[in-house]
Amino acid sequence: MTTQERAHKILEVLKQEFPNTDAPLHHKNAHELLFAVILSAQSTDVGVNKATPGLFARFPTITSMAEADVNEVNELIKSINFHNNKAKSLVNAAKMLMSEFGGEVPDNMEDLIKLPGVARKTANVVLYHWFKKNEGVVVDTHVKRVAYRLGLTKNTDPVKVEQDLMQLYPQDQWGEIAIRLIFHGRKTCDAKKPKCAICPLRELSPKVDVDPKIVALAEK
Repeated sequence: MTTQERAHKILEVLKQEFPNTDAPLHHKNAHELLFAVILSAQSTDVGVNKATPGLFARFPTITSMAEADVNEVNELIKSINFHNNKAKSLVNAAKMLMSEFGGEVPDNMEDLIKLPGVARKTANVVLYHWFKKNEGVVVDTHVKRVAYRLGLTKNTDPVKVEQDLMQLYPQDQWGEIAIRLIFHGRKTCDAKKPKCAICPLRELSPKVDVDPKIVALAEK
């Protein structure tokens, strides 16, 4: 079986395992999703979802966030990792949205990555989950780890992992393969204690017996 064929079968299994591909970050509009994804860097979705209701109630619009006091934003998100820098990113991103994008969240990669706190991963999440666009593959720690273990990539650099996955899957599947790999990484393919014995992808994985060195390499 070629890597391309295995990649297709892996997605088919993951579709059965995770039929729902909704974004796990709670949001009602594009800017709430954007702000939530900025907050999610090196933090859990659960933690972000606990912090955002109060944040969005206090600053419900892009305008209000742009005019917010950074210290007040910081206080509302203090339970999240790196909250000091993220508070600045939220306010500065909102200001740029107002000054350069007419108070609207851009629907393209080029403009999104101009925003403070936004890189390709954040932009890809917003584009796929809000605008229904596949401009790239979200590569977080779960995608990087799981794709490496499944032999879908030999790289651990996120940019190269994204390129490898983009070559294996047609563009209209880029968003769904990413979110399903993320869900699989959280549920089964844990970084330190992968549940290989019950993994639905066991027969499709060339790395069934996960060496600790592989885990360390994939987590760098």
